[in-house]
Amino acid sequence: MTLIPRIIEILPKKLVGQKITMSLAKNRTFELWHQFMPQKSKIKNLVNQEMISMQIYATPLRLGDVNQAFEKWAAIEVHDFTQVPDNMLTFELVGGKYAVFDYKGLSTDPSIFIYIFGTWLPNSEYEVDDRPHFEILGERYKNTDPDSEEEIWIPIR
Repeated sequence: MTLIPRIIEILPKKLVGQKITMSLAKNRTFELWHQFMPQKSKIKNLVNQEMISMQIYATPLRLGDVNQAFEKWAAIEVHDFTQVPDNMLTFELVGGKYAVFDYKGLSTDPSIFIYIFGTWLPNSEYEVDDRPHFEILGERYKNTDPDSEEEIWIPIR
């Protein structure tokens, strides 16, 4: 696998969504999205229709530690926080530099992350930054379809 990321500097983003604490060993992603999707239509002031799957890791990120707890978010970007549904939370994503990987395949396949953290990152001029990691699930995202496409955003410095 050889993927060359785009290096992008982003401005802060306002997100509205729901979160859950989990680990890779005790993966609760399905539970989170099962709660979020029926409520998504209540979110107003959308910037676009792209959903964001975000992970907030404790510092330091312990690569390969499947028991490390982290916050997992199901969210969508909004223009402001003036109309937040009662059962939703807000999050201000800090701007900064990201390595963005265009990924096609099953989101449950760990090989892309093994490549990013095991091959690309050690051979790049960058290191992981202590900001949230996220995936953008746009119109080409098809959940469990092997032809699904998403963007993987890794915070770097």
